[in-house]
Formats: sequence, C-alpha cells, structure tokens
Amino acid sequence: MQCPHFDAGTCRSCPLMGVPYAEQLNRKQAGVRRLLDPVAGTREPDGSELWLNPVPSRESGFRNKAKMVVTGSAEHPRLGILDPRQHPKHHDGTGVDLRDCGLYEPPLGAAFPVVAEVITAAGLTPYDVGSRTGELKHVILTLSPSGRLMIRFVLRSRDQLPALRAAVPALLAALPATEVVTANLLPEHRALLEGPEEIHLAGAPTLPMLLNGIPLNLRPQGFFQTNTALAATLYALASEWLDTTDAASVWDLYCGVGGFGFQLAEVRSHGDGRTGPLPAGTERTVWGLETSADAVAAAQVTARDLGVQDRVRFAVGDATAIPTGRTPDHVPHRATEVPPVGTGAGEMPAELPDAVVVNPPRRGIGSELAGWIQASGIPHVLYSSCNAATLARDLEHLPGYRPVRARLLDMFPQTEHYEVLMLLERR
Repeated sequence: MQCPHFDAGTCRSCPLMGVPYAEQLNRKQAGVRRLLDPVAGTREPDGSELWLNPVPSRESGFRNKAKMVVTGSAEHPRLGILDPRQHPKHHDGTGVDLRDCGLYEPPLGAAFPVVAEVITAAGLTPYDVGSRTGELKHVILTLSPSGRLMIRFVLRSRDQLPALRAAVPALLAALPATEVVTANLLPEHRALLEGPEEIHLAGAPTLPMLLNGIPLNLRPQGFFQTNTALAATLYALASEWLDTTDAASVWDLYCGVGGFGFQLAEVRSHGDGRTGPLPAGTERTVWGLETSADAVAAAQVTARDLGVQDRVRFAVGDATAIPTGRTPDHVPHRATEVPPVGTGAGEMPAELPDAVVVNPPRRGIGSELAGWIQASGIPHVLYSSCNAATLARDLEHLPGYRPVRARLLDMFPQTEHYEVLMLLERR
C-alpha cells in the first residue's frame, strides 16, 4: 500500500507504509516474541510450537471507524488531522484533509463528502486550536458489519446545536444507511476526542454490530475493535481455544460490549465438527465487568435480545478493584463466596469461574490483579493484549500458569500495533 499523504510528509500515522506486508508481519511477530519468549517459552506442554502463524489483515480498507479532526471553514471544511509538522503547543490550526485515506472501509470514504456538505449547510464553524474559537471539533463515524452508520459531531458548546439539528434530516436523506446521529459536547481546550455528554439527535440509541452471528450493540461512547474482520477472528479463536477445555463458567474482565463474553457463552463446533471435553451446544455462564456504564448497558441489551440474561450478566466496575482488601493467604478458594464487586444485577458471582478472560488497555492488568488470579486457583486464563511488553510483565506475576498456545493478529496494518491472544492453563 502507498499513500500520497505519507509520501508528502503530511501524515505519519502509518510508520510502516511502503514496507511489504509480509515483512510487516514478520517484524511484528519477531518483536512480540523477543519480549514474550523469555517469560512464556516457545513450546506448548506437549512439545509442539507455542506460536501459531500470525493472522493477516487486508492491507487497506479495513478500518470501521474514522475519528476526523475538523479544520478549515464552514464553507470549506477539512476532515482529517492537524498538520503534524507543527508543534502541538504552537499550532496554528491548519489541518490535513484525509477523506481519501486508504485505511477506511469504502462506505466511510463515501460518507465523508456528505458529512462535509452537512457541515457547510449548517454553517458549523470548525474549532481553531490556535485561536481557541469555533465550535465543531471532530466528526466520528463508525461502520457496522451490515453497512449501517453511526455519525457523531463533537462540539465545543450548544451554540450551534440548533443548526446541526436542522441539518440532520438532509444528512439522513443523503445517507439512508445512517442508524445513529448524536452530538457530543467537549467544552475544554484539551487533546481529547470527546466529552462526557452525548446528545441523541436521530435514529436508534445503539449501532447493531453483527459479529459471528451475535448481534452486539454499540453505544456512541462504547469501544469496539476498529478492524471488524480481525475482531471476528479474535473472538472466534478465543472460543475455539476455550472449547478445548472443560470450562463451564467464565469471567470476562474488561468486557466492553461483550465481544468475548457472548462468543464464549456456548461451546461451539469448530472446523471439522469437533470441540473438546464439553459437547457442542453446552451453555456456559458468563459474568462481565467493565468500567463504561454505556458499554455495560449495551451488553445487557444484547443479553436480553438473545434471551440469555439469566446466565450472561454484566456489571459496571473496575477489574483492578477485585483484589482490593485481599492478600494471597485469604483469597477465597474456588467455589466459595466472594464479596460483591460491580453494580446492578451483575454483582460478582458467589463462585469463582473455570476461566477468566482479560482484555486490558495497553497498561496491562497490573501486578495486583495478576497476583489475585495467581492465588485464585482459576484453571484457565485467556489474555488478549495489545502490548506485549505489559503482557510479559503480567506473565511474570502468573508463575502458576503456563502458556498453551499464542497467536498474533494484525489488527493494524501499516503500523507497529497488533493484538496477541494467549491461552494459559494452571500448572
């Protein structure tokens, strides 16, 4: 893949642009293994190779989400990024238009001109970071697997909200695939994408994200993997690996909208029809924990839609708070009562699970949560990581577990970023 913006030096978001894709994959795999082999080893318990081949992505047209800084003028808006050649503290507000960026899925590229026309028709003044004037800071577009759109306008204040409201019917007419339209308020002059307040303008409250046959729901401020195809592969791979165990209950920590949790809620038949110790169709109980109340509400909608709310439950809470007040000598034994964590109907179950899934941010799960898992006796851990350095550090706090298999998924071609999935079992 080649990009004129990269070649011109006006966008450096893709540092591996121009590197042959096979070389990109090899670099990532080698870099991850340099960090993880010393702590995880290189072999499965049966002596076979621990690492499977990396899962490749499309090189272009894979991103389902566009986070565009709006610059220029209402008459001639630019959707893209701030000029990276200027120092952030002394930026004059000049932007680089990236509507032709090759990373986005084609329907997003087709939507950008319409969004720009709506900005002009509504007279929405782009925010100028140099003078700290103007109203429209960002537009954020998300594309569902079925081709539906969520469109969000991030404003400094409510001043131009009436003009935006008046322009929404024209937006819906020009983009009939639009499912959700909102305005987000970000009054502070800070390097943030969005603020806490979301104002619904049109459509449904959530964007349906059908993945591997599961109708996940995404709210405006919810997190979803930006590479739809690789997200589906990641969740399916986790399911396939867990189906080789006898795990009948799962805790999904950092659960988001339930991508892992719903996929793991039932034993599935994979490939040649075989599963493992539990027959296909065996139902698992799942408890998910997530800091975002919006994500938990969306996951609960999915559970109700699927009729599994009695055994797939979610709570708002911080996974790193689970060990609070415990030391290894009084962590409860498996199948014993534990104090409640989380809010609402999804309070922590009375029994510890057969498996735990962690999908933390780049900082990892940390020594306290890793230490709690180490002391808990939970038989299986699925760790999904976007940062092999913190995964390696967390593994050092899990000496009672051995890696069973591992795989890199190239969620982010043209960059150094990736996702790693690793299955651990109790020694």
